[in-house]
Amino acid sequence: MSGDDRTMTTDPNSAVKAGTLLGWRFAIISPNILGHSSVYASDVGLETESSRVHFRKKDELLWTREVPEGFITEILKRTFKNARFTMRNVIIQCLLCASLTFGIWIAVFNIYLHYNHVKKQEKIQEKGNPLIWSLGEKLQSKPDSVHLPRAYNVRVERASEDEPAEPKLLLSSGENFNYSIPEVIHGYSTYGFNSIISKNLGHYRNVPDTRNVMCQKKMYPAKLPTASIIICFHNEEFNALFRTLSSIMTLTQQYILEEIILVDDMSDFDDLKEKLDYHLEIFRGKIKLIRNKKREGLIRARMTGASHASGDVLVFLDSHCEVNKVWLEPLLNAIAKDPKMVVCPLIDVIDYMTLEYQPSPIVRGAFNWRLEFKWDHVLSYEIEGPEGPTTPIRSPAMAGGIFAINRYYFNEIGQYDKGMNLWGGENLELSLRIWMCGGQLYVIPCSRVGHINRQHVTNRFEIMKVVEYNNLRLVHTWLDEYKGQFFLRRPALKSAAYGNISERVELRKRLGCKSFQWYLDTIFPELEASKAIS
Repeated sequence: MSGDDRTMTTDPNSAVKAGTLLGWRFAIISPNILGHSSVYASDVGLETESSRVHFRKKDELLWTREVPEGFITEILKRTFKNARFTMRNVIIQCLLCASLTFGIWIAVFNIYLHYNHVKKQEKIQEKGNPLIWSLGEKLQSKPDSVHLPRAYNVRVERASEDEPAEPKLLLSSGENFNYSIPEVIHGYSTYGFNSIISKNLGHYRNVPDTRNVMCQKKMYPAKLPTASIIICFHNEEFNALFRTLSSIMTLTQQYILEEIILVDDMSDFDDLKEKLDYHLEIFRGKIKLIRNKKREGLIRARMTGASHASGDVLVFLDSHCEVNKVWLEPLLNAIAKDPKMVVCPLIDVIDYMTLEYQPSPIVRGAFNWRLEFKWDHVLSYEIEGPEGPTTPIRSPAMAGGIFAINRYYFNEIGQYDKGMNLWGGENLELSLRIWMCGGQLYVIPCSRVGHINRQHVTNRFEIMKVVEYNNLRLVHTWLDEYKGQFFLRRPALKSAAYGNISERVELRKRLGCKSFQWYLDTIFPELEASKAIS
């Protein structure tokens, strides 16, 4: 080896360069690699002392060189300083890489979970005929038949226009039904529908997707108002109530479902107490259960539920419903566009005797001068626009059991008339108030909810008297000079009591509501005033 190859200088960088000229495979003190003063690579090494540098090959000392005072210290200082800086950079880069890898993994995992959830929902919501059992045998559904949902108001056969006759117990049903079965008779008289089939159906079933094809293709915004669903019940059949809850939890996107508020209006049945509490545990976190200390009736029970709600929109459902696919998004989307729009789904029929789920045609709510609610068919030209059968339908009235309303707007227009008792008539009173006081009422065809059209057998006379009382409050508050049209058909009620309505009259003034004449001219011209009894 030449002397030039072994020349050392006082410049550390030159020293490094000199070391690399030796031509052997060894590791020297490099500021970018080493953090210590003695290293070996293969069979060649370098050792340092305070003022000497030794080069060895295995055990043989090749040469030793004196270096200036402080040279080794300076080399080591630079080595440790740069090593720390390099290590810090390496750690930061490793952390960044780890964070990026973790973020990508989380994103992939979320995509996987979403995909799994969508697939699971598709399996749960598979289309097809529902499983409908009649005393152990399947019933064949009839998709070609057209069924109108039953009106909510009670109609009782009378001997004359003036005086109501004692209501008759009329049991009519489908074919081959055996009325000799005591359990069926008891269930029908207690619940108003076939409780045996309800028990066989259990807590959940698949129902057919009855939406129009165009509805199935509609997309809704990702950001929608949240919904508080309010369900009031009194002595409801357990399985029907639980199917209502299960269908909501299964077919509703959780991010728009704020809560379900159950209001027990002083039920007597044992299975609606501890048994219900036990089964509701699977929905913990989403359901609030309120138990009234005394019987309030549907109207005041709903007001109780609304007072506990925290969602942007209140959705009122009956306790014997089954929601359909994508039922809530169309309602929330309409209210998001106009907070003063009150919306109802199309109500599919669940037959009270067979519990068969039957699609409803597109209909709107209406009523006659007796204030009896009815369904009117929608004319074809009304759904021939660009939106076709998905077009929201303007409705003069609502059935009342199932609708959605902005929570703040519900409070603004006076909620329900708390002077009304139990149920009946509140749907028409609210419908008139919405239209006459600046709101709108629409049926949303792309939202479908099945409803058991219960037959009220017990206490029909009592219910009829309550409905008459409630209707009189409506007549004297909202019909103006047209109240005579009601009394023309119900003369016996002219002198009947209806309580104090001063608060509701004042509410109408405060809201600046329009006249009933305006309602007839603008919203419901089909309700013609005449002396003929309609």
